Amino acid sequence: MNILVCFGTRPEAIKMAPICLELTKQKIPFKLCVTAQHREMLDQVLTFFGLKPDYDLNIMKPNQSLNMLSSRILTEMDKIFEKEHFSIVLVHGDTTTSSTVALSAFHRNIRVAHVEAGLRTYNKQSPFPEELNRQITGRISDYHFAPTLKAKENLIKEKVSESDIIITGNTVIDTLFIVLKKIKEGYTNNHIEELKSKIDFNKKNILVTGHRRENFGLGFENLCNAILELSKDEDTEIIYPVHLNPNVQKIVYAKLSGVNNIHLISPLDYPSFVWLMSKSNLIISDSGGIQEEAPSLNIPVLVTRNTTERDEGIYAKCSFLVGTDSNKIVKKANEVLENDYSFNVINPYGNGNAAERIIKFIDSIR
Repeated sequence: MNILVCFGTRPEAIKMAPICLELTKQKIPFKLCVTAQHREMLDQVLTFFGLKPDYDLNIMKPNQSLNMLSSRILTEMDKIFEKEHFSIVLVHGDTTTSSTVALSAFHRNIRVAHVEAGLRTYNKQSPFPEELNRQITGRISDYHFAPTLKAKENLIKEKVSESDIIITGNTVIDTLFIVLKKIKEGYTNNHIEELKSKIDFNKKNILVTGHRRENFGLGFENLCNAILELSKDEDTEIIYPVHLNPNVQKIVYAKLSGVNNIHLISPLDYPSFVWLMSKSNLIISDSGGIQEEAPSLNIPVLVTRNTTERDEGIYAKCSFLVGTDSNKIVKKANEVLENDYSFNVINPYGNGNAAERIIKFIDSIR
């Protein structure tokens, strides 16, 4: 069996790295393709895990449309499939890379395996374009690695054969445990040391991230207004690694620069970000991966989205859906911080063995 693993963004790389490492551990040959939908942030993850792509499409251009991005991926993937035969392609999650690579493989009659399959909001505008990317990839895929029972149930409702669905947990927990182990063993870097020197971790620390297209414009303005309100508490430190997208940076830097206890920093490499998460009292984010990781660190998350395909954390009260309503964000953040909110639940998204389960299945169909 000729296996191709393909991804394009930093979150995908974080979640697919354990699969590449497990394939290598089991001595199962594979090729790695990156579209580089994110360039700099993707490369940081590849370097940390020692992953060297066999194919690097390098398709990112400033402000290109989703249609342009998709057309370039289709064209470049077709060149690869023309050159080399693959019997199965592994894609991940909800990105334009995932859905377009899956489509290009389908056009070549190549089987597709979908990692992190079955997450749904059933609202194609939320998150946009991720929700429809997931559904498209799900329709194309031959094998579905569902992280949770809820994800499996979604796929069954969509008439996917139960024999083609494997509940695995989420690979991001595998990655999180790998990095936490390295940190425990003494790993550090310049970013971590700089954060130690700049931030007072004896205060209440709020970590903020944001990147979703659906929040561009008014959503980010509202988020910034909430952060400004929370910063009025002098016993609070707010750390915001600002996404590189100009639609994010323009608003965030305009509204939040110059406030003493708001630290606007460049995006962090993944190990530094895990270290920072572990030091936080609260996370405010629209990230799916953070919703999955934070329960393993016993840190509550305010989800700045109107919907989430990760309901398990909401039901377990690990996460709280607040949207981008400034008042809701401030009210819930203060409630969590004032009550020193904590929880003791088993992470509903996995226990760190997802990659092993996925590769065991892949090996069984070779």
